[in-house]
Amino acid sequence: MKSTTWVILLLAIALVGVGSAYVYEKVSDSTDIHETQEQKEALALNVIMTRTSVRDFLDKEIPDSLLTKILRAGMAAPSAYNRQPWEFIVVNAPVCKRRISELRPGTTPVAKCQAAIVVCGNMDKVTPGENSEAGNWTLDCAAATENMLLAANALGIGGVWCGLYTDEKRIDGVSDVLELPDNLVPFSVVALGYEATPAMPKEKWDPERVYLNTYDTPFYPNFRD
Repeated sequence: MKSTTWVILLLAIALVGVGSAYVYEKVSDSTDIHETQEQKEALALNVIMTRTSVRDFLDKEIPDSLLTKILRAGMAAPSAYNRQPWEFIVVNAPVCKRRISELRPGTTPVAKCQAAIVVCGNMDKVTPGENSEAGNWTLDCAAATENMLLAANALGIGGVWCGLYTDEKRIDGVSDVLELPDNLVPFSVVALGYEATPAMPKEKWDPERVYLNTYDTPFYPNFRD
């Protein structure tokens, strides 16, 4: 009888131990997941907040593997009706970079960058019926451009957005340099490279430019006199 009691008692203790270990493991897993989510948020926001325009680059090559990650980020951008009306031309030939940089103003950084990605709108893929001169494709290409700048920053690569559209001189000049077909319209150039001179991000947050429902109602009333 006594031996049976001891066996039952030992089994009970074992079950309590297993249960406690299970609960601890589940709590630990939950904590890990929570911490991982916080880390993801911090990393994502840091990439956005520390992005800045870099125009001075080192003579250091960017590996194709990193360029691919940047391009994949560009193609991950949202697009109206999922038309994805973009094409990307990677430019690393010195003569092409020089010719694009000479289409001033705005394209000068391309001369010293290690690689430039020209974002083009494909007029064969625009939203049916939209105005090709000012349609959704411009918004889509802008989103792709910003995605690539953020990806570059995350990878430790500097970059700057060089606008092309709607400057006819730059559009025609880049089209000529890259021998683009008529259905492709150059929208922007993302000049990329490892920064030679550290560039500090600007503080752009201004709560006085945020409103609630109507323009005469500030979202942050405590920031107003």
